[in-house]
Amino acid sequence: MNFRHRNSPEPEINFIPLIDVLLVIVIFLMVSTTFTQQKQLKINLPSAAANKSDTKDNMMIISVNDQGVYSIDQRVLETVDVTSLSQELKMAANGNQPTIVINADARASHQSVVNILEAARIVNLYKITFLTQAPK
Repeated sequence: MNFRHRNSPEPEINFIPLIDVLLVIVIFLMVSTTFTQQKQLKINLPSAAANKSDTKDNMMIISVNDQGVYSIDQRVLETVDVTSLSQELKMAANGNQPTIVINADARASHQSVVNILEAARIVNLYKITFLTQAPK
């Protein structure tokens, strides 16, 4: 038997089609990817004019300091829970619908202000504003 071995060339991997396919995948990824930049939230703050109909007689100033001590129209309150605060608000409102002005210290806890808002909600007082000062 005569077995002849043909000298066939070594098989080669053709890289050109592989490069073409990879290039198409890279182009597809570049086109389909969205490049978004993180944007800052742009807010136009509303302006408000003072309500001329509200006089000092129709306002109730509720103050809270950084220790959590409350006062209604410069009368210091003994207790600080929401229930007693709502009862004090109801007595101070005297059946009227005054505008509640919250005067909170900058270092007062957030919970102190929320307690005032919750007490006002309990006694159905919904005209609420905050007292601020101009920055120095």
